[in-house]
Amino acid sequence: MTPNLFNDLPAALPEEVFTTLLHAPEVRIERIVSHGHQSPDGFWYDQPTCEWVIVLKGAARIELEDRTVEMGPGDYLNIQAHTKHRVAWTTPDGCVVDHAASEQFGEVQPGDTVWPCSVAQSLRMRRFPP
Repeated sequence: MTPNLFNDLPAALPEEVFTTLLHAPEVRIERIVSHGHQSPDGFWYDQPTCEWVIVLKGAARIELEDRTVEMGPGDYLNIQAHTKHRVAWTTPDGCVVDHAASEQFGEVQPGDTVWPCSVAQSLRMRRFPP
């Protein structure tokens, strides 16, 4: 049986569920399932690696330092390393499934450009020095 991102979705969640789908030296791909979850008030992620997120089902609102991004099915966002961000809202009455990829081969330095590869290339991310 071929693995499917929509199999085994929990009906009720006290916390978000993170499932690692692929963990390789340069990338980690996770399935994140949310039911109305959000970051705690005043909490901001500030990660040393970049993150590429796509909403596959449901909706989410991501706050960045300089803007708010509304996301629905098929919408994706490339969050650069050290960009403060938080999850402001996710669909409360249904699942939101985010497919997130983070590079794992060292910190991205200021001035580096990080480009996501195409979806056809397994949602990988590559680091390109300036």
